[in-house]
Amino acid sequence: MIKFTTTFLLFLLLITISSVAQSVEEKEVASRVETLRNALMTPDKTILEDLAAEELSYGHSSGLVETKAAFVDALVTGKSKLGTVTFSDQTITIAGNAAVVRHKMMADLHNNNGITKIDIIVLLVWQKQNGKWKMLARQAAKKPA
Repeated sequence: MIKFTTTFLLFLLLITISSVAQSVEEKEVASRVETLRNALMTPDKTILEDLAAEELSYGHSSGLVETKAAFVDALVTGKSKLGTVTFSDQTITIAGNAAVVRHKMMADLHNNNGITKIDIIVLLVWQKQNGKWKMLARQAAKKPA
């Protein structure tokens, strides 16, 4: 009976440790996603470059795909100008040194014709590089009917 109790307690301890570690990773990713959300509204080249992996593939719901340089440039130069940006229904799944984030995104896109309302779904892939979560890929899509 003592052997069973000890084994059971060790099992519970391992489960607790792994769930705490995972929630720490999820919190780190969530923090980086929130930094991204803020940088979309108030672009800062240093912050955007820090968030994005060199290999970034940034897909828009229109089908346009940008590299890291194009993504950062579009925001910093005002080519893409977003007003209020909100993320909702966010999920984060950690898989080793990768994280898959899904959320809904609502935003105001400012352009020559005024303001266009954006209401899309987004998939983000983050990768831990040198101890820091970097956005490796992003794909947006129109919400299904």
